[in-house]
Amino acid sequence: MKKDKSILPQPSEKEAYLFGYELLRDVLLPDLLGKEDSSLLYWAGRSLARKYPMDSNEELVQFFAAANFGELKLKEETAKSITFELTSERISQLLSQRKHDSFQLEAGFLAEQIQRKKEKIAESFEEIKRGKVDKIIFNVQWDRKDEVKTDQEESSASS
Repeated sequence: MKKDKSILPQPSEKEAYLFGYELLRDVLLPDLLGKEDSSLLYWAGRSLARKYPMDSNEELVQFFAAANFGELKLKEETAKSITFELTSERISQLLSQRKHDSFQLEAGFLAEQIQRKKEKIAESFEEIKRGKVDKIIFNVQWDRKDEVKTDQEESSASS
């Protein structure tokens, strides 16, 4: 049986390296994970962050660029939250083609990085902003009293 090559995506040279990533993330994972894909991607992002710990916001920006997540910018930091903005041509493309309606992998990644940095339990919330420049806003929040316990602290508390 001869295959019709016209149904295959024809990415430009610039986009070719992203095709495999998008195929897995935007086609295969939602099929495999079903209705739970957003929450599972959030926890996958947290797991990924534990494997790639960052010590500074600059490292976060570099990681997001290297992972082709987009251009990450710190917008605001308060005593209980930090807000990031994520933009890229790819994000605008995904949103306009309705291929992507969740950036929970990135949200989970940021939550875990900030939790590690602040040593407080942290959660991240995403907001998709469409406009002249499409962007994703991540608000990472923590409670200053809700400290992360290390393995060493937990074992000494149980003794």
